[in-house]
Amino acid sequence: MSNDSEAEVLLEFNNFGFTYNAQASPTLYDIDLKLHRGERVLIAGPSGCGKSTLIHCINGLIPFSYKGQMTGSLKIKGEETSNLSIFDISHTVGTVLQDSDAQFVGMTVAEDIAFAPENDCVGDPELHEKVLKAASMVGIDDYLEHAPGELSGGQKQRVSLAGVLVDDVDILIFDEPLANLDPATGKQAIELIDKMQEKTKAAVIIVEHRLEDVLHRHVDRIVLMEKGHILADTSPDVLLSGELLSECGIREPLYITALKYAGVRVHKDMNPSSLDRMILSDECKAKVREWYSQTVETIEKKPAEELLRCDNISFTYDKGDRKALNGISVRIGRGEMTAIVGTNGAGKSTFSKVICGFETEDEGRIYLGGEDIKDLTIKERAEHIGYVMQNPNQMISKVWIYDEVALGLRTRGVPEEEIDKRVEKALKICGLWKMRKWPISALSFGQKKRVTIASILVLDPEMIILDEPTAGQDYRHYTEIMEFLSELNSRGITVVMVTHDMHLMLEYAGRAIVFSGGRVIADDGCHNILTDRHIIKEASLKETSLYGLAIKCGIEDGTDFVKHFIDYERRNIRGKRKEEVYD
Repeated sequence: MSNDSEAEVLLEFNNFGFTYNAQASPTLYDIDLKLHRGERVLIAGPSGCGKSTLIHCINGLIPFSYKGQMTGSLKIKGEETSNLSIFDISHTVGTVLQDSDAQFVGMTVAEDIAFAPENDCVGDPELHEKVLKAASMVGIDDYLEHAPGELSGGQKQRVSLAGVLVDDVDILIFDEPLANLDPATGKQAIELIDKMQEKTKAAVIIVEHRLEDVLHRHVDRIVLMEKGHILADTSPDVLLSGELLSECGIREPLYITALKYAGVRVHKDMNPSSLDRMILSDECKAKVREWYSQTVETIEKKPAEELLRCDNISFTYDKGDRKALNGISVRIGRGEMTAIVGTNGAGKSTFSKVICGFETEDEGRIYLGGEDIKDLTIKERAEHIGYVMQNPNQMISKVWIYDEVALGLRTRGVPEEEIDKRVEKALKICGLWKMRKWPISALSFGQKKRVTIASILVLDPEMIILDEPTAGQDYRHYTEIMEFLSELNSRGITVVMVTHDMHLMLEYAGRAIVFSGGRVIADDGCHNILTDRHIIKEASLKETSLYGLAIKCGIEDGTDFVKHFIDYERRNIRGKRKEEVYD
């Protein structure tokens, strides 16, 4: 929908500000924003810019759960929110959280969807009709008797959406809907949002770091925030034709980046928000072909000696009929940086747990440095293979940075003198030595991530496995974490990343191992993986837009074009990006 002045105004901020009680300075300043019925708005900005606070003001969590001082005016359907209860607001505004599991309250899908109307004292048969209608709308009606925990990530998100649609809300808020989804399921999620909006005519607000994925479907406006202010409120075409996104540390679509590398000046009349609709002149296409023809020295590592070998690994969870891992055979070389990718539930995390000893394989053998590690305990394996969870808060158990990093050594009875030396070395590598006496609560998410990595490094592992190392991170923090991991890798530490982020895979991994249905279906260079439509479809990946740009510009070998982009970035760009991050 275009921003039609005749459309009903559902939401209106006027000179709005908010300060949390625990903070001296405001989190939001001078917010002026309108949302019309049927609009779809993307809210973007770096971590800490105020996005979450803004949506909490809209859905009533502020001031009812998070206390603070509001200034100015915030109206929902013409009513000041200060005059509304959170119950009143919930009938107009529905929120789908990033973590669907945190939103479930029912033992079955049907019970979960029925929660809101049951609280409104809706009785039978109207209750059953409402639940079935909402479930059918999102395509989850065949799973009403299932427990939410039995569903895939995409199915869980559909249940969460049905749980808010059942109340016929006018405003739908999606808080980072793609963060925990594989690329294909994320694409389906954006298509589902598009479909739901067509049916309900609700206004939609999406908060998301993955800009290119959200723009898979039309967005009316992008609201760009920085330091509590609205920096821009404009169309995607206007924003993508300027430099504000990169200046704020927001990753632009890869095809836009490639065009800029080729010297193409992107402007709004080219329709840059969609590669399919984008208008490229013959001159622009020629520039891309000329850039592609330039020789870029490939940074190739020599074949590494084998560090880890898995031969025919199979594993089945208790009472399960289907093998979570089925005949997995892979080899990882010493000093490699490898991505493990694939659909939700494909076996990626299970594979990591089996390697680390958290689960025991039913069949097969695992060799580390040529030695069978079947009889090694979790503790003994941890001295060689470190595992870093997606959420650092789930790993941290101490108050102070030094104590957290020293914990693994102390539990092993290492003398304090030796602990001091090893902790100092790990903290210096991680850039945390000057903060060693800080409380962990004072750190950012990215810094906490470094603390957990330091707590693994101090054990001198040969390999580190990281589960979604950049999930939910803005581009600046993403780059900070990944450049840090690259630095560790350059010191000879083998890095394995389980990820849904195809950009990360392209930019940093030397190769990708692709899982699907508990099997390895591909093990190849990332540029080959993300241009192979058969593998992409089977593993729920997403074809890189770089391939589409190559075809659009008349380049026959799209796969080689993607490789050219990767080599160009690694040779010419990533060093500069690292300097900007640590400046």
